[in-house]
Amino acid sequence: MRISVIGCGYLGAVHAAGMAELGHDVIGVDVDAEKIAALARAEAPFHEPGLPELLRAHRSRLLFTTDASAVRDARVHFIAVGTPQRSDSPAADTRFVDAAVEALLPHLAPGHLVVGKSTVPVGTAERLAARVRTTGARLVWNPEFLREGRAVDDTLHPDRLVYGIEAGDNESVALLDAVYEHPLTAGTPRLVTDLATAQLVKSAANAFLATKISFINAMAEVAEASGADVSQLADAIGLDARIGRAFLGAGLGFGGGCLPKDIRAFRARADELGVGDALAFLGEVDAINLRRRTRVVDVLERELGPLIGRRIAVLGLAFKPDSDDVRDSPALAVVQLLRERGAVVVATDPVAIETARRRDPLPIYVDTVEQALAGAEAVVLATEWAEYRQLDPAAAGSGVANRLVVDARNVLDVDAWRAAGWIVRGLGRAHAPSVEDPRAVESEAKRAAERQPDHV
Repeated sequence: MRISVIGCGYLGAVHAAGMAELGHDVIGVDVDAEKIAALARAEAPFHEPGLPELLRAHRSRLLFTTDASAVRDARVHFIAVGTPQRSDSPAADTRFVDAAVEALLPHLAPGHLVVGKSTVPVGTAERLAARVRTTGARLVWNPEFLREGRAVDDTLHPDRLVYGIEAGDNESVALLDAVYEHPLTAGTPRLVTDLATAQLVKSAANAFLATKISFINAMAEVAEASGADVSQLADAIGLDARIGRAFLGAGLGFGGGCLPKDIRAFRARADELGVGDALAFLGEVDAINLRRRTRVVDVLERELGPLIGRRIAVLGLAFKPDSDDVRDSPALAVVQLLRERGAVVVATDPVAIETARRRDPLPIYVDTVEQALAGAEAVVLATEWAEYRQLDPAAAGSGVANRLVVDARNVLDVDAWRAAGWIVRGLGRAHAPSVEDPRAVESEAKRAAERQPDHV
């Protein structure tokens, strides 16, 4: 089938390549000429495992262009443009979705199908469907559930497909079934709902995940205050089948281009609908998440005192591993907070240095872990890349000025690092040193003495 994808950013580029892998001829359209040129060369304009291989493998089935009229021969048109947070409120900015539909209208005909993939406030699809109907075409909403770093697999092997349709629109269901024939044949569950429910599915899923992450981070604050270990706590409650262990990893919190702005937009839309109280808790979810970033810096100040002039190595800049995305990245936020408190920040990341530099050119960016650690008075593990989780603590200690590590993702082998002479601080873990760590014991005693009142 010939299909089009309007918007070739993160969602659209992956979706276009995925549809080509499923056997379709795909026309990708975007207003960004530089991005289109890269995709036309089969080059991914961002880091996503597996995407370059799909682009190269299906060059004959993929056409990328800035010319919207190229979609006229397609029968199914996916809308995959961004819905960023508005500059003047927490609400979602749907201007790009509106513009994509308006650009499509001259090229639509009876029998065509417009498929919304973008995350939009509930009520948007109903408004757009009325515009699409004027051409004789139809609109459905088919929300995306991609995870950065796993987006290709999520496209080819989704855990569910949701179709939001207008009442009785069985033709659209059949046509979309033909698009997704391979995953449906492989057993992917398919849910057909009304338009409103389909729009709410993505918002509700993101709100639930964000709430679960912030819940365990709230427990981390309680664990630190009480001397408990939040990782063991998560293991214990995660064995309850009603709760589950997934997304109970306490640490620096969530970020990226979707989860933070989506929960804010969801709450804003609830306010517009007159049910803002129902989602008021999302304000605290957001606040807990943002507080984690400051917490890392507070831990460093407790250990080192004032950070002015202190050389701090930060490992990781992307908001999550296997991505170069630094939008609302907790790791990059920590870098900026450290700089605000006077620290000399030396930061590294396997793939996100250039995207970070475009956001904040002022820190010292280096290409390797060894360069970042050289002379560091403290180390912050801010993004849980495998190469950071697997660092040899003895080798890592050879170049630093002070063996202090803040494991902001709670992924290091604490015993191994302490055995190598490191003071290890996590988020939500008791800070008492192990008995095998005499250097840590001495340091703890010194800090305790320094905290005594002057008159004693």
